[in-house]
Amino acid sequence: MENKTVLRWGILGAARVNERLLPAVVEAKNAQLVAIASRREGAAAEILAKYAPQETDVLTLNDLDALLDNLEVDAIYLPMANEEHTEWALKAIAKGKHVLIEKPMAIKLKDIVAIAAAAKKKKVTIMEGFMYIFHPQHDYVQQVIDSGAIGDVRTVRSCFSFPMKPARLYRLNRDINHGGGAMWDIGPYAIHTARKWFDTDPVAATAMAKFNDNGADVSLSGVLDYSDGRYAQFDMSFERARRSEYEIIGTLGGIKCETVWQNPDDAPVISWWTDAGEEHIVELTIANHFVLEIEHFSDCVLNGRAPALSIADAKANCKTIEAALQSASTGKTIKIK
Repeated sequence: MENKTVLRWGILGAARVNERLLPAVVEAKNAQLVAIASRREGAAAEILAKYAPQETDVLTLNDLDALLDNLEVDAIYLPMANEEHTEWALKAIAKGKHVLIEKPMAIKLKDIVAIAAAAKKKKVTIMEGFMYIFHPQHDYVQQVIDSGAIGDVRTVRSCFSFPMKPARLYRLNRDINHGGGAMWDIGPYAIHTARKWFDTDPVAATAMAKFNDNGADVSLSGVLDYSDGRYAQFDMSFERARRSEYEIIGTLGGIKCETVWQNPDDAPVISWWTDAGEEHIVELTIANHFVLEIEHFSDCVLNGRAPALSIADAKANCKTIEAALQSASTGKTIKIK
């Protein structure tokens, strides 16, 4: 975007993630919050007053299409229900808006293909919103791996969970084919962190799940096969204590990220060890991965750079999730093609 130093943002929906995302747009040095829209009467104004009351010039709307029609908005953050991502991403792209789509980008691979094709045609930037990758604690993990200290990565274990509260039961009111359940809600993190530390994509998935009467998975666990004895074990649940962690085991040692959903006020802790007897517990500098995500996406649009999270990555994550859900439903190991 020629001669622009600030990207003007609109938020499409009053989802709970705005508790962290909305203030991040306000704080980001190369972003400006212009408008928020929600279908619920007064909801946009309510979340603005709650999370950024100092922002008195932000337009609040009760009409999603009105936000997309606003010429003052350059980019859209889309945090709506999983099954609505495709519809509204395509609408935003058709209006020439750049779109940061909260994970998952879509719940069907064919929809990601359609979103990517539309974005290419309209020459706009799109990215799947995995904020966690922008936290520097994961750069430190990569540095340890690159140093050779833990040898070759052979196993990754990822665990994401929190106990479901009554106010969040809407996450379980529809089946997995319509975006309901743990896999489409917190599972994208478990799968993404399980994929992140291997240099190839998995060849097969095996999973088991507890389904409720609506056909939504309440808990799901499984294994990704990377061939040659390399595996990723993943676990997600709405019936377990809050966890967001991963562990990487190599031929010579291991690394653990204690908290992926990192609070910006807490110092992240990474622990690692080797068979040779080294043990390290490293406290790193605090950072707000939501702010870093917004600044990254804004920079990509303003300066014509490719996003850190590619369309190929979004497709691979979706293919893996689809295979794991198919395995959990059928009781069979599913090959990933």
